[in-house]
Amino acid sequence: MILIAGPCVLESRDNVMRIAESLNKYHEDCTKDFYFKASFDKANRTSLDSFRGPGLDEGLKMLQEVKNIFGYKILTDVHDYTQPAAVSEVADVLQIPAFLSRQTDLLVAAAQTPAVVNIKKGQFLAPAAMEHSVAKVLKTRGFDGDVTYENAEKYKVWLTERGSSFGYGNLVVDMRGLKTMREFAPVIFDATHSVQMPASGGASSGGDASFVPYLSRAAAAVGVDGFFFETHFDPSIALSDGPNMIELTKLDALIKEIDAIRTIVE
Repeated sequence: MILIAGPCVLESRDNVMRIAESLNKYHEDCTKDFYFKASFDKANRTSLDSFRGPGLDEGLKMLQEVKNIFGYKILTDVHDYTQPAAVSEVADVLQIPAFLSRQTDLLVAAAQTPAVVNIKKGQFLAPAAMEHSVAKVLKTRGFDGDVTYENAEKYKVWLTERGSSFGYGNLVVDMRGLKTMREFAPVIFDATHSVQMPASGGASSGGDASFVPYLSRAAAAVGVDGFFFETHFDPSIALSDGPNMIELTKLDALIKEIDAIRTIVE
């Protein structure tokens, strides 16, 4: 099982290292393909005054330090076509943010690196529409055949479900979409962003982390290739996405539940 976990954004070095150290059990678990996730820049914050992160240069240094100390594989976001080449020197997975999931120049630039390209499904897109984003990466990597799960896996393209816009300030997850997208790529379920309430917290996004376990268990029952959890030792002080994060102390029990469901389904 692919497991992606870490803070939403790179905070202080002490906070990042504390969270990273707490996740080591998953790196050592031979049943998990673990990736440490944190963003060096949150380019789509609600307010101009919101914390964005340390930026590209300092952020990559911090992620490289995590990699050196713990041996983790790294996943982080890229936001424009100038970033993937430099970021792929540190990150093993380049994540395309949901709002940018159709941006051709960004997808092509990411595909020109050796990294896995993880494309988050746009909140505004039907699951089936993501086949075209996958095709852009495959064609850039020299494959012009059918967009299938096997071909996407071979050419290192993933898709991530993070909910669909439902009215104003709310997201829902259509579990049918997990099966639809898994026809043409490995699928990750982003449980914490799926309970986000965009721009509902005044100058920031809200969320309801209490629903994370329920949606995670449902996704495990439907069948996915991995899970994405933003996590923190104290979500109330997190500098981004705190309301929808899962606390580190609660993560282990949830992952055990997911493992049990996956065993039954498989």
